[in-house]
Amino acid sequence: MQLKTLPIFLAFLLMGVADAMGPLSDAVKHNFQLSSVMATLMPFFVFIAFAIFSVPGGVLAARIGKKKVLLLGLALNTIAVAVPAFSNPPYALLLTCIFLLGIGTTFLQVAGNPIMRDVSAKGDYSRNLALAQGIKGIGSSSSALLPSVIGAVGFLAVMGWRGSFPIFFVLMALAFVSVATLKVDETKAPEPPSIGSSLALLGIPDFALAVLGIFLYVGAEVCMATFLKPTLAGFGFEEKQAALFGPTLFFGVLTVGRLIAGSVKVSPRTFFRLSAFLGLVGLALMMSNVKSLALVGVVLGGLGFANIWPMLFSITVEEKPECANELSGLMCMAISGGALVPLLMSKLRDNGMTSLSFIVPAGCFAYLLLLSLKGGKKA
Repeated sequence: MQLKTLPIFLAFLLMGVADAMGPLSDAVKHNFQLSSVMATLMPFFVFIAFAIFSVPGGVLAARIGKKKVLLLGLALNTIAVAVPAFSNPPYALLLTCIFLLGIGTTFLQVAGNPIMRDVSAKGDYSRNLALAQGIKGIGSSSSALLPSVIGAVGFLAVMGWRGSFPIFFVLMALAFVSVATLKVDETKAPEPPSIGSSLALLGIPDFALAVLGIFLYVGAEVCMATFLKPTLAGFGFEEKQAALFGPTLFFGVLTVGRLIAGSVKVSPRTFFRLSAFLGLVGLALMMSNVKSLALVGVVLGGLGFANIWPMLFSITVEEKPECANELSGLMCMAISGGALVPLLMSKLRDNGMTSLSFIVPAGCFAYLLLLSLKGGKKA
């Protein structure tokens, strides 16, 4: 690992803070006496920020530079977490901060994925991006667990649901300084793009198919995060077991899978095909309605889901590296699939299709498997 990749890896770690807004929403719900719908606005505002600001963020990165957009994202995030870190805001202001955090994290994603190519040694981009996604997974898990851990720290415990935010603030400020001092030789487009020219890339079939792949992948991942626990509970697991062997095991295996991919040199296309195949097998086992097979499905699913994003992203960017910023914006916009695909799965579940509802993420992975085979014998 090169030293100049470390500030970028730290930025990826802090992308996980936005993922903690879902788990944190339950504590906020009790603090503000909110309905479930109002509490769900916290993660919803993060997804909305990705949908709105990803493409403009990609254009901005191409015009002023990826490093500057990365710094802008860290600055916005620092401000966003500073408000609840140093005050007890009303819920409306907290939602404003969460939306700001979503915008900042969108800029981190849009600039962070392609800038990793600029700081990576030749041939290491896919591997470093997989490792970065693993580190982001660690950031997501640790950010979600932090509220329960800080109960042992006196002055933070007194802050209740806000206790994590001073730690987030310090880390965001540290990341800002480390990225600001980093020297990056950026790959730049010959002409500054516009939002129109960025969207025009969707007219190229390979790029449109890749963006759709990201849309379906993120949607499938959110389906797993949302419905694994109730599905396993329906198979006869106790509530704590369902949580442990469901989302906890899935995301644990997913993070390990990304870290493994970041430590070995394998053809991105080969890894993409293997990941899509394992994910599809795991999802098929979830539809078996058999407890033991479902657990195997969770593990295989975690391994399959682990490296779809970094492999598909890096393969697509390598097709046209001078358009890395625009492509990053388009693919980050596709993260909005996490808000839409689960709605279809929830509709099936409402109609009594518990295990069979996994046909939705399975369909997403069937598409990804076909997409992975499209590259033929390319390395």
